Amino acid sequence: MAKHEDLPIPVYSNLEAVYGDGSQLEEAHLRFDTLKSKFLQVFGHPPDVFARSPGRVNLIGEHIDYEGYSVLPMAIRQDTIIAVRKNVGGPEKVLRIANVNDKYQLCTYPADPNQEIDLKNHKWGHYFICGYKGYHEYAKLKGVNVGDPVGLDILVDGTVPTGSGLSSSAAFVCSSTIAIMAAFDVNFPKKEIAQLTCECERHIGTQSGGMDQAISVMAKTGFAELIDFNPIRATDVQLPAGGTFVIAHSLAESQKAVTAATNYNNRVVECRLAAVVLGIKLGMKPQEAISKVKTLSDVEGLCVSFASSRGSSDPVLAVKEYLKEDPYTVEEIEKITEESLSSVLGNSPTSLDVLKAAKHFKLHQRASHVYSEAKRVYAFKDTVYSNLSEEDILKKLGDLMNESHHSCSVLYECSCPELEELVKVCRDNGALGARLTGAGWGGCAVALVKEKIVPQFILNLKESFYQSRIERGTINKNDLGLYVFASKPSSGAAIFKF
Repeated sequence: MAKHEDLPIPVYSNLEAVYGDGSQLEEAHLRFDTLKSKFLQVFGHPPDVFARSPGRVNLIGEHIDYEGYSVLPMAIRQDTIIAVRKNVGGPEKVLRIANVNDKYQLCTYPADPNQEIDLKNHKWGHYFICGYKGYHEYAKLKGVNVGDPVGLDILVDGTVPTGSGLSSSAAFVCSSTIAIMAAFDVNFPKKEIAQLTCECERHIGTQSGGMDQAISVMAKTGFAELIDFNPIRATDVQLPAGGTFVIAHSLAESQKAVTAATNYNNRVVECRLAAVVLGIKLGMKPQEAISKVKTLSDVEGLCVSFASSRGSSDPVLAVKEYLKEDPYTVEEIEKITEESLSSVLGNSPTSLDVLKAAKHFKLHQRASHVYSEAKRVYAFKDTVYSNLSEEDILKKLGDLMNESHHSCSVLYECSCPELEELVKVCRDNGALGARLTGAGWGGCAVALVKEKIVPQFILNLKESFYQSRIERGTINKNDLGLYVFASKPSSGAAIFKF
């Protein structure tokens, strides 16, 4: 039997396979009907094919995927659907990208896979171009004849809230790539698409680690997935039936692409520097550490050997011994690496933006978070499969989520006042565990709640967190369902041909 990640993206001729039955299916039928009629209205002909990719919520394992460590997300029911049609006979070869939501205006780009994305001028259509460029680069690599560029008409409908840390951008890039692939009658294995779409998103300037794309492509109904990298693998993790995850938006928008230099990419750089410095302190020559060490997982072996000389296996012991808690200045790190930071970081434009923006670097805290969080992911999976009672399993999973949040907040500093308030409200109202999820600096919290109290729990959140924000006019009461909802693990990417 082929492994899950070696299979191609499934192609369906009905919606039940993805959306199940009941109200979710009705809603899906409505969306697809709207998409078809809007496509006709905007472009004057019906679409050829549809693709969808879901958003995700990361249950545990934050900010460690780009350090090479496994993470444990699940897909949510919210997704991005893309309808596409090839415009073979059209006089001009252009990509016309429209959105069901009128807030997003029609974008037009040349049908040129080699075009550069104008990052100074951030447009929502750029995410589609990421997929477009990525597909063509990869198809060429695989020896697929892509022929001359043709025009494409594209219509997008996304229900993953943007800026919420639920991976709306990955859902968009994945569904775009898969829609383009389907339009050209090609289908690659899931693990290759997961890898490819992760690289695609780098065209927009965030150095993402691959979790969001991997879960969006590989998710299965009813399971969270333990995702390993290098190579990408997904292992099903079936969560206890008595627990449900409630996802709640802090209403602080996390603009990952916009604040990359001071937030997200800054942490990527701090982790890289922490890894290089640890490598040198643990006996590597500076030149060797700079050329070989890219992530904290690259020096974990050295840290563990150091720990074993102290009768432990915890890499954090080496962090405590060799990285000071006070922030490092550029000069201090350059003294250790014997090379300028810009050349240590390979002069990559996104990393140079970080150096321009940063005054100092917190290496001890970032490395401690990554190593301890990586351990929590495996503890979470082992707990699910332990022979404890369901009650004890749920309690332990909640504890791990709480520890994860503390580490993200205190050591990685990727929380914000709104998230802190929301996490506290969740715990005060009976959540077994609650933590920020996604990149942080805004976006959502995820809470593990006993199935039977979910309706009451959501009601309490509305009263203690959202009511004052409705009164202030921050959000509209009718939109509350977009900001707080329960989710069981949903299914991954799919192609529809009706």
